[in-house]
Amino acid sequence: MTRAAYGKLAELTVAMREIRRGSGVVLFDENHPENGGYLVASARRITAEMVNLMASRAGGLVCLAVHEDRLRKLGIPLLVADSPFRQGHAFGASIEAATGVTTGISAADRAATILVASGPDAVPADLVMPGHIFPIQVRSGGVLVRADAAAAASDLCALAGESESAALCAVLDETGELASLESLSAFAEEIHAPLLPIGAIVAHRLATEVVVDRIAERDMESGYGGRFRAIVYRNDFDRDEHMALVAGDLAGSDPVTVRVHSQCLTGDVFGSTRCDCGDQLRLAMDTISREGRGVIVYMHQEGRGIGLANKVRAYELQDQGRDTVEANLDLGFGEDLRDYGITAQILKDLGVKRVRLLTNNPRKVASLERYGVSVVERRAIEIPAHEDNIAYLRTKQHKLGHLLEFPTPGDKDRGE
Repeated sequence: MTRAAYGKLAELTVAMREIRRGSGVVLFDENHPENGGYLVASARRITAEMVNLMASRAGGLVCLAVHEDRLRKLGIPLLVADSPFRQGHAFGASIEAATGVTTGISAADRAATILVASGPDAVPADLVMPGHIFPIQVRSGGVLVRADAAAAASDLCALAGESESAALCAVLDETGELASLESLSAFAEEIHAPLLPIGAIVAHRLATEVVVDRIAERDMESGYGGRFRAIVYRNDFDRDEHMALVAGDLAGSDPVTVRVHSQCLTGDVFGSTRCDCGDQLRLAMDTISREGRGVIVYMHQEGRGIGLANKVRAYELQDQGRDTVEANLDLGFGEDLRDYGITAQILKDLGVKRVRLLTNNPRKVASLERYGVSVVERRAIEIPAHEDNIAYLRTKQHKLGHLLEFPTPGDKDRGE
């Protein structure tokens, strides 16, 4: 949608000012409008009036975005598996202030609980469970790791000089459904709140922070094509290690040929014929080697982000007739949970701002651009299909939107 369709968008500085005043900000995900929007406020400045506005006008659950380390410190258990790859928010057990409240449901009582839980000296004894406030875990790294509403709310409050805890509530329309962007714009105008896209927070953090570190590098000869500089990266937020394979001199303003490749142990290493991953990796390395300039960013995102063990569990479901998308959904994950914030940081560290991206996946293009990488060209990296992977490739084409040259869908795939 165009900027005009959102109504009057606020600048980040305006939103931060309102947060410091204890007022509300309406956040929305411009890349995923189906996720609706949230009324957000600083947890340490929360008032009964703000809680009442959230409950009566926004209409969703009144929640508290809490960093994962604070969640553990307060002894609040998660209600879903402790994984960054789960579909939707990671909710903790509902909480109540142990003292100073009555029924816990009033706006004043819920504000008191938020203030207690977000206090710098809070301990588990300050809370009881269950209660009327619903914590949401925010991973360390915030929107640079996962750009969802809870992380954005937490980051916004931190950027404003508040604590990293944020009160938030989904905005519903008059029918009880998540508000559309047009409805959000009208709601924000009605309550005199800034309307801010999550992308503004992502862009600011990417412009002002570098969260990856080079930990090792050396030259490497590859049997798949030429000589590369292998650079291993870690980040500030998890133990994952990623690698960049660099060919040639990346300096200058000319776009750099880049392949962002998510780890596929079975395809890349063991040569599984059920997918095209290993073949794509080898083709990308050969292409960049022949051109003499480019980068392979090899990301530790096994199984479209669900991890190796869950990928093998998905195989079992696929053997029973599910396709790859259905298997992921049956396991409780999204169809494709990869995120490219750390990828963008690696490219930034390499000085790469404009890329010719080797991919068939338009979502990868959109995700990198969201994190500040300019994709000036998408270059196809298509492998000839064969009997073992044709159905898998058709699923990528027709359910995940990959741009492949295949006929109409056939049987469900049994691929990866």
